[in-house]
This record gives sequence, C-alpha cells and structure tokens, in this order.
Amino acid sequence: MSRILPRSTPEAEGVDPAALRRLVDRLDALEDVHSLMVLRHGQVIAESWWHPHTADRPHVMFSVSKSFTSTAVGLAVHEGLLALDDKVVDLLPDDAPADPGEHLRAMRVRDLLTMTTGRSASTMAGAGRTISMPGTGWARAILAQPLEHVPGTHFVYNTGATYLLSAILHRLTGERLLDYLTPRLLAPLGITHATWEQDPDGIDVGGFGLSITTEEMAAFGQLYLRGGVWEGRQLVPAKWVAAATAGQVPNGPHDWPDWNQGYGYQFWQCRHGAYRADGAFGQYVIVWPERDLVITMTSGLLDLQSVLDVVWETLLPDDVWAGPTGTEAEAEAETAARETALPTPAGAASSPLEESLRGVTYELEANPRGLGTLTVGRAADGGTELTFTTADADQPIRFGHGEWVPGSCALLGAPADVAAAAAWADESTLRGRMIFLGTPFEWRLELRFSGDDVTVTIDQNVAFGERELLRVAGKARRD
Repeated sequence: MSRILPRSTPEAEGVDPAALRRLVDRLDALEDVHSLMVLRHGQVIAESWWHPHTADRPHVMFSVSKSFTSTAVGLAVHEGLLALDDKVVDLLPDDAPADPGEHLRAMRVRDLLTMTTGRSASTMAGAGRTISMPGTGWARAILAQPLEHVPGTHFVYNTGATYLLSAILHRLTGERLLDYLTPRLLAPLGITHATWEQDPDGIDVGGFGLSITTEEMAAFGQLYLRGGVWEGRQLVPAKWVAAATAGQVPNGPHDWPDWNQGYGYQFWQCRHGAYRADGAFGQYVIVWPERDLVITMTSGLLDLQSVLDVVWETLLPDDVWAGPTGTEAEAEAETAARETALPTPAGAASSPLEESLRGVTYELEANPRGLGTLTVGRAADGGTELTFTTADADQPIRFGHGEWVPGSCALLGAPADVAAAAAWADESTLRGRMIFLGTPFEWRLELRFSGDDVTVTIDQNVAFGERELLRVAGKARRD
C-alpha cells in the first residue's frame, strides 16, 4: 500500500518519544486495539499495528462513516444543492407520509446533522448485521415513525438520521454517496480503498458501513485539522469544518465524560478542546487542534472511554511537549511502524487426549447457528483443525499454536477472512480465538471434552446485542 502521509520523528516534531511508547504500551494492555497512527504538524510520528491486523487492510469504521456523510452534506450545501434549513419532507417527497404531522413537517437538514430529529430513540436498531429494517424503502420506514419532540430541541443519537442525509444526497445528486465523495474528497486525499455498504435500494447507508485503512482515516483527520485544506486546495469549506466540529447541541448526560462535551454535525466534542469522528467498538479519528495533533485507531472494545482515557493520560502532561527526554535512538525507534501482536490463547500445543479425539465426529444438538457436527483434527502444519458442518457445506477452520494462522470462515454467511489460534488450557479443554480481519469482531471458542461428550461455547468479544453466540452439547458418533 502506498503511503499518503509523510513520516518524521517525535523529536523533530517536539514530542517526547517516551510518551508515545507509553501510549502504545497502554493501548496494548487493553488487548483488543488493532491499529494506531499519530500525526503532529501533518507528519506521522508513531504508528502501530497489532498482528494479525495490518496497515494495508481496510477496517470497518461503523459511525466514523457519519463524519464522512456530514462532509458530503457540507460539499452539497457549498454547491447549492440544499440548505441547512431545508425541510426533510420537501427533500424526500416520495418517502414522506401522506399526512406528515406538525413535527415531521418542521424537521430540517440541520436537525438530522445534530441528531435532534425529535425522536426519543434511534430509528435504526443497531448497525451492520443486527440492523432491523425492511427489505426496501428504508427512508419511508424511518419517516413513518412517530416524533415525540419538536425537532431541534432533543438530542438522541440516531443512525437513521444519517441514513436520511445519505438518501437526500442520493436523490439530489443521482449517485451513490461514495461516488459523490470520490472526486471531491477521497481521491484528492489518496483514499483508494473505500467501500460503503448499501441498502437494498442501492443507497449508501451513511451512518455506518464505510471501510478504509488507518492511514486513510488519518488523512481525513488532517484535512479537518487544517480547516479543509489539503496540499494547498480547499477541499471542504472552512466554514463547514468549523461548524461541523463545534458543539452545536448538548448531548449528555452520560457516564463517560467524553460523551458529555457536545455534538456538532456528526462529530463528537471531546475534553481538552479536541473533537472526534467516532465508530462503535473503538474506531476513532481524534483531532486535537491545540497540540496540532491527529490520532487514529481501530479497535474491538466495549469500554470506549478507556481508550480516550489512555490518550489523555499519556499525552496531556505538559512535559510531553517540552521536548524529548529519550535518546536519539529511542526517537528513531518510535517512528518506525511498530508491530506487536494480539495475544494468542495460553496453554499447550497438544493434549494427551487429542490423539483419541482425532477424526471423531460429534453430533451437535439443534442450535440457532445451524451447526450439525464437529470434527477435531490436526492440520498439516501441526496446528488444530476444527470442522463444523452446516446445511450447506463443511467449514474447516485452522488454528495455530502461539501464532495466528490465516484462513476463511463462512459460518456467518459470506466467507470472511480470519486469523485463528488455539491452545489446550488443560488436557480436556481447548480454547481458541478467531479474529475477523478488518472488523472489530472475534470469536472466543471453548471445547470441553468428557468421554463421548463435548460442550461447545462460542462468544463474541463485542456486539450490539447478545455476545454469547453458541452454547451446545454434542456426542461422539459411533458408527
């Protein structure tokens, strides 16, 4: 993958490299951070990827997508296609109810941008695979839902509001949001990996679904830090950048302090004068104008405040910016792409029981995942191979020991790139991790064997709903 951004050293950009080392170490302790990139003065001064995640693989952004949708609205406003006070029912006439009601008639583009649509709850139940929407006509379904408040008066985080912005732009421009943004924003920034999920009618979902790389995220953050200017060109109007990243509406109360600082046009305010594009499970573009700093990261975490706490605790102290205290060699080490690894399961590579399990097929009880049987085997490279059967096919998955082994898994539907590792916690318990690359998700598997019986448990690290995916018993088939 070609680089978009120039590289420098922390020392050259006035940052103590030891602080960046502490930042990486603290993020490493959270276990499920996937990538990090830090820019100062437009220069990359630290970058890290946690193997098996890599620099060149696009990562699911979830609601970071919203900030890109906001940018598209700003460009459309600049081009005269719409105005902030335009009424939503006028922009989507074919999707509005026959009798919109007073509140819906009053809803403006501005209210969609600030999540003050008048709803008391989100009009979309989650995102990605958990979304609860009709087969077609998403905008119609969203606009049909009741409005409990006067638009513009009540903040409720609402992915449906961002979808409506995408639907409006789709109607006004006659093209996908991704296609509209490509010549105006993405191509000039060097963002060449972007993909965006669409609804059944071919409309980019807007509020989630964008996938880009960590460095592409950083380029977007740097654009905003510079007031919409990139390589001397004003890609996004400075007036829009200032308004979008300002605190347009209050958004508390919340237990996490960085979720209480105010909300702009699809950007969150942070403490310490920063703001951010923010996606579920720890996808961040943090812009900190006071320090001329951009921090991007991808993750698979539930405690989102923990990530921001690490940033502030390691980078807020004044001595971080007083000049480097480490040696020149340490400074050089911090600028290189630092690769560490997500931990593989602890335990033995094999078990005394394993030989007797090899090739045995276990009939699984009926389960919601539709898994019929399980067979335990040994892969050619010495790792463990688990083969599940579904109604469609056998699904073999290879697990390394002490290393992540790449492969593919179709147990969720379409084949997905994964990396997996496993170890024997004791002679009858096999534990594995399977990471879905380019996403926040991983499966944590446990197989407990006892005589002819097995118990299979699969939990997911993060989810919009239930994280226990499977808990099922099986019995060895004796032909």
